[in-house]
Amino acid sequence: MNTVGIIPARYGSTRFPGKPLALISGKPMIQRVYEQCLKSDLNFVVVATDNDEIFDAVNSFGGNAVMTSSEHPSGTDRCREALKSLEQSFDLAINIQGDEPFINPEQINQVISILENTDAEIATLVSPALNFEEIENSNRVKAVTAGDGKALYFSRHGIPFPRNKKDLKPEDYLIHLGIYGFTVSALEKTERFKMSPLEKIEGLEQLRWLQNGVSIYTAITNERADSVDTREDLRAIEKKYLL
Repeated sequence: MNTVGIIPARYGSTRFPGKPLALISGKPMIQRVYEQCLKSDLNFVVVATDNDEIFDAVNSFGGNAVMTSSEHPSGTDRCREALKSLEQSFDLAINIQGDEPFINPEQINQVISILENTDAEIATLVSPALNFEEIENSNRVKAVTAGDGKALYFSRHGIPFPRNKKDLKPEDYLIHLGIYGFTVSALEKTERFKMSPLEKIEGLEQLRWLQNGVSIYTAITNERADSVDTREDLRAIEKKYLL
């Protein structure tokens, strides 16, 4: 299947304005993400941005970029607009986080594989929880899945609820990671969906899709991509990767 990787990259950030352009050992972070994507099975990679500086930076290292509206409420909406602007047609679209400069290309391939080998309309990754603090952290979204990996529910709360905490282990819980893959038809279809009741309660866009009957399938990964939210994160990543 012809697959495009779309990296949403907006300039505005409360904690870290201009984050996509932050240098990691001489390279803009957006370039680091882009280069990791090129190592995957994606057929085409493009950055979707609302900022001229980011657009020019991507062009300067030979990458593909498209300008999108600054009014999008989510990366999914930005991806949808970017897809419409591309001349080439695609079967699958992968939404890759622009603040994970060293994402493992195999994780991108995992998402592609789900879409190619199941009846999933949307695919994503989950990872076993590392500790109980992570389970209790409302910023870490938890996922409950069926035996075949089909997502049943996502929540900021620690689900499932442990009626008996004896022998309970952190890895009994699954943490949802940020990467998404869509069939192009599903990505187009989600544009028609209005905010759902569960989405309003939890503040999770994927619940809108579930409540509208869209099939979301997951795969388990034991690897977590380091994300950059602050300048301190940036320095930690440079130190970790000895850059």
